[in-house]
Amino acid sequence: MGRAFEKRKHKMYARYDKMAKAFTRIGKDIAIAVKHGGPDPDGNPRLRAAMQNAKSLNMPKERVEAAIKRASSKTEANYEEFVYEGYGPHGVAVLVECASDNPTRTVANVRMHFNRCNGTLGKTGSLDFLFERKGVFRIEKSDKVNPDELELELIDFGLDKMEVEENEIIIYASFADFGKMQKGLEDHGIAVSKTSLERIPTSYAEVSDVQVDEVLALIERFEEDDDVQAVFHNLK
Repeated sequence: MGRAFEKRKHKMYARYDKMAKAFTRIGKDIAIAVKHGGPDPDGNPRLRAAMQNAKSLNMPKERVEAAIKRASSKTEANYEEFVYEGYGPHGVAVLVECASDNPTRTVANVRMHFNRCNGTLGKTGSLDFLFERKGVFRIEKSDKVNPDELELELIDFGLDKMEVEENEIIIYASFADFGKMQKGLEDHGIAVSKTSLERIPTSYAEVSDVQVDEVLALIERFEEDDDVQAVFHNLK
């Protein structure tokens, strides 16, 4: 009984910790979006995307509104965005997107994570050729959405490609067409469950099962870092 209770408690704390980290990252997304595009979501595609993602995570509406209000004030932390590039174990390319008010601390932590997992922090731009930045929109599959018709309708809005999976439709657009695609989906009344700017690998690194675990250990370290917003890699 005692062990079962402790196990359930551990899972509960882990779930709350994961939720807290997700809310913190969304809060930073909102702060950066407001800084660059203002507090009005109607004229700020990035803020609309952050608010949509907050909704998908069941982040309370009042918490979202408070984050926008704080971001509009002069007292809010001035988060800057940084992208760090390097190689993890066995030559796997890794890009780490961070949002921080202390770049000295952030780069020191990123270097430490690479070093402790047999990786190497590289120079800015050294891995650009291995990734393409895309706007990614995820839509829940339903009888109301015909994938073939949707694909045709979105070509004029910058559709790059579309993947139809078991439970969702994934739409890709170039980084430059992110706002246009977002508006196209809104104009067609398509409810998006999650929106993101992702770095898609142009080629992949193949490693053994044991080596995969070593790479994932590095990815996990980054994902637990409070300054890290997203991690991308070309592990197959």
